[in-house]
Amino acid sequence: MDNILPRRGIPTAVQKSLRILLCVAGLVLLFTFYTWGISQNPRGFYLDESVTAYNAYLVSRTGAGEFGPPFPLLFQQFAVSNATYMNPLAIYLLAVVFRFVPPSIPVARMSAAFWMFTACLLLGVLAKRISRDSKIGIIVAASALLTPWFFELGRLVFDAHLSVFTVVVFLLAVYRIQCKEMWNWRDIAIVAGSLALVTYGYFAGRALAPLFALGLLLLVTTRRRFVGMLNIWLAYGLTLVPLVLFNRSHPGVVTKRLHEISYIKAGRPWKDIAYDFAKRYLEDQSLTPLLLTGDYHPRHHVQGSGGAIFFATFILAMIGLWLVIARRRWCEPWWRFIIYGLAVSILPGAITTEPFHQVRLMAYPIFLLVLTIPALEWLLAPDQSKQTAYARNEDVHSAAPGRTAVISHGLSRPIRLGFLGILLVATVAQAVDFQVAFWRKGPERVNEFDTLYKPLYDAAVAQPQRPIYLENGQWGPAYMDAYWYATVEARSISDFVVLPPGARPPSGAIVLSSNSECQNCQAIQKSGCYLLYRPK
Repeated sequence: MDNILPRRGIPTAVQKSLRILLCVAGLVLLFTFYTWGISQNPRGFYLDESVTAYNAYLVSRTGAGEFGPPFPLLFQQFAVSNATYMNPLAIYLLAVVFRFVPPSIPVARMSAAFWMFTACLLLGVLAKRISRDSKIGIIVAASALLTPWFFELGRLVFDAHLSVFTVVVFLLAVYRIQCKEMWNWRDIAIVAGSLALVTYGYFAGRALAPLFALGLLLLVTTRRRFVGMLNIWLAYGLTLVPLVLFNRSHPGVVTKRLHEISYIKAGRPWKDIAYDFAKRYLEDQSLTPLLLTGDYHPRHHVQGSGGAIFFATFILAMIGLWLVIARRRWCEPWWRFIIYGLAVSILPGAITTEPFHQVRLMAYPIFLLVLTIPALEWLLAPDQSKQTAYARNEDVHSAAPGRTAVISHGLSRPIRLGFLGILLVATVAQAVDFQVAFWRKGPERVNEFDTLYKPLYDAAVAQPQRPIYLENGQWGPAYMDAYWYATVEARSISDFVVLPPGARPPSGAIVLSSNSECQNCQAIQKSGCYLLYRPK
């Protein structure tokens, strides 16, 4: 008998291994479909992508970026006066990739898409934990993967794509602690660490993370939790010390970007600021860009491809919000926090001048997707005739805070399932329509991704003359595109010389310029707003 028992355990172990292998293979296949054609759409490589990827490559080789000491807290963006600084998280994560894989545009974009893909899957994990229903987890994850807002920005290399991942990680950490009465040091470290990820992941995170930390008050129901929350604040405050010290040694750097894009200015009357804030807050909730047009920046959203999220997702989110309020689930700490998170997720966009800027509102669709969970629970709940047994089963799990039995008042289950089926079919239909528009119109975004710079770069490096002078003109510090393409092609950066502002290159030299015109020169080739010429 003793010899038989291990043999009986062998099939179980084999089955588990096969199940894991199948799951991994399925995820790899799904990621392959998710990133299909990523090297063709969008075409080119935008300046902000080039500077992120180039600094990541330098870090992977030397530990330092283009400027400053090794492993800096923030990275200077471009060799220009009055420079801004980039957040470190995306650069360091991409540097790890470049440490093992040669740098290229597809690799950089695949890396960005990986973090968005992971964030969407983690949203499904969160939905499954909240609902304890794998079907709901799959629906939420699939909806997130299909959402245009996530799909488009997940293909861009600058750090905005990480904001979704960091916020979802934070929500997972918050849901983990709200299920406990007492928070230990590990819980505190996980939540504080996730807040730090939000802070250092993207500019909007510097506004969101403190607001999220403040929102933890909504989870406080006992004295023990209050002490735990104070410990989280203390631990999170410690993670901000490097940022404070950096700002002290580089005065104004941390808030410089906000001052450039916000209407909140020193000396401006608070009455005017309050009026603009109320106006902008309402604008960022407008249903027209959310459901019909999306962000007006073609770089962030393909124009004519529909809204930023699908109608079905919004309908489910509104049903979920109504259920949370009408059935008093807002009395539960978790759902109080989600409603609060939905409200504050709009603030990073509302304090700036541009309406419905998707990059600054990346947390908003996350909370909308979380609010679809109560709606899906209701639509999939058993009939009232089965509620007695269902409620008995729920009583067994009542010890877990934040978990409430879902009662299907009113509509019968077949009607609810039929309505859910219509919404899912509508989601698939709208996703197909978006993908068709994305692939038809997406490659047309040549100016938004500096697509026309590469032909001139190729023409310049084809010339035998060295060095090639790089002139930063009206259309920005395009020298960075040349540096990035040279890195991809394993060319020496010493082949290029960046001209100081206002400097004139030597007569007869090769100059690659982001000015559309030149004086006293011989034009060799022009491509869009870029010019390759020889000065006379």
